[in-house]
Amino acid sequence: MQTKLSDTKEANGLTIKKAAQIVQVSTVTIRNWVKTGYLSQTEKNLISRESLDNFLLTVAGKDKLNSRANKRLKDNHNHQELTEKIQSLVQKFSGENIGIEYEKLLSNSYRNKEGIYYTPIRVIKDMFSEISFKKDLKFLDPSCGSGNFIIEAIKSGISPENVYGYDVDENAVIITRERIKKEFGIETANIKVENFLQEVIKLEKENMYFDLIFTNPPWGKKFDKSDKEKFAEIYGCGKSIDTTSLFMGACFSILKQNGILGFLMQEAFFNITTFEDIRKQAVKKQIIRFVDYGKTFKGLITKARAIILKNSQPNPKTPIKCCTDNITYNRTLESFKNNPKTIFNFWIKDSESKIIDHLYSVNHITLQNKANWALGIVTGNNHKYCINTQKEGHIPIYKGSDITKAGLKQPSTYISKDFSKFQQVAPLEMYQSAEKLIYKFISSDLCFFYDNQQRYILNSANLLIPVDIDISAKQLTSLLNSEIMNWLFKKLFSTHKVLRSDLELLPIYKDYFLFDKDFTETKFLEYLQIRKTEKGSYEITG
Repeated sequence: MQTKLSDTKEANGLTIKKAAQIVQVSTVTIRNWVKTGYLSQTEKNLISRESLDNFLLTVAGKDKLNSRANKRLKDNHNHQELTEKIQSLVQKFSGENIGIEYEKLLSNSYRNKEGIYYTPIRVIKDMFSEISFKKDLKFLDPSCGSGNFIIEAIKSGISPENVYGYDVDENAVIITRERIKKEFGIETANIKVENFLQEVIKLEKENMYFDLIFTNPPWGKKFDKSDKEKFAEIYGCGKSIDTTSLFMGACFSILKQNGILGFLMQEAFFNITTFEDIRKQAVKKQIIRFVDYGKTFKGLITKARAIILKNSQPNPKTPIKCCTDNITYNRTLESFKNNPKTIFNFWIKDSESKIIDHLYSVNHITLQNKANWALGIVTGNNHKYCINTQKEGHIPIYKGSDITKAGLKQPSTYISKDFSKFQQVAPLEMYQSAEKLIYKFISSDLCFFYDNQQRYILNSANLLIPVDIDISAKQLTSLLNSEIMNWLFKKLFSTHKVLRSDLELLPIYKDYFLFDKDFTETKFLEYLQIRKTEKGSYEITG
């Protein structure tokens, strides 16, 4: 049942932070809804309870404002009804099919909130493939779900009494216990309904440590940011406060010396700035293996990737197995530590890693603190506000798909000059700058366009204005559009989004223009002492 906001105790309204927590969006989104007139303020930083009640009941879910705003209103499920179906599931199905059927009963909103994606047995078998399982080793799955990791651990040789698991979903815990009982004839008290992040504190006090910890942690589980920051401090995660990072940091706390940790995670862990601090913790261990399992989970665009490591001092000479596209490469630990932000780009060969090292050894600057950045206009509802023919009071606006390296396509979209209707608009002087670079946001390629006609862009495109970089905006555009820069971008980040944080890591070779004011790819490669091979890769010539 939906909780009425009027039941809360704030006398004069809700704080912006409180409103954001209730609706499960950021405070920036709440402020944007105030700006666009959906919410009313009673006084500074206080939101009218009545306006938020009305918004949730009559607007969210009907107007396409923000997908996160509607999650609270999406389908939910009855936990009591689910509990009543558990025994039937266990009796009717066997093995991982029990978990598959249970997942089907969960609402999308609940799965999203809790970060629930149960791991296929084939993936678990592969993660276990090079691990030595012995009867007396202690095994833990801190986010056990329906028990796939736990069942496979017992089948691999771990005694059932030495297998432990936690989950916040009571029904999932019941399923795991019932599966153990059904398959091995043993009732266990070691599978518990607990918040693992809180439970670790107790485990440490009890000197409870584990030889093997394997899990698929909750991906991006939604809970209060202050709690995330608290756990990040406890477990040494730094600024990495996603639940994946918190679970890894907590596991490091209770992993025995020489114990093995295996995590199946979203691809963002391996290359996004958000996870930098926890990656720096991981490289202090002996990394054994990286694996890319591709798009493993139905309904998820992101790939599932695994890291398997040993809790011991790393040996720089020990090769790290990197498995991707059914091919295995060996990489050195240093090849990852040398990357900006300690990116785990295990999908490339060691020879390609050396090219990256070389590129960063050439004198360069970066765009960090050397550019002003802005997002394209967020209308809040493109279907409502964007039209495909120009009429009075409307101006052309460019989408990411309009930006090509050959130039800018003719405008096909128009919006009102009255920007007050829109959800988010950068300061107008950013769009109206005498010179700026606009670029595709959703793209695996770098695609920039030099704009000196004060064009406006939608949020499928972003912009930057260089500051004090000693080269022109046109020259910067040429560098960023170059083939070698695109190669570097893909090999480092392997992403379908062009993020500011990634662009700020790329080397900008401004000194090239001291030798040649006009850009050509051939001369640029000569300057970098690199040549392109017949296979489309690169090799060092200097």
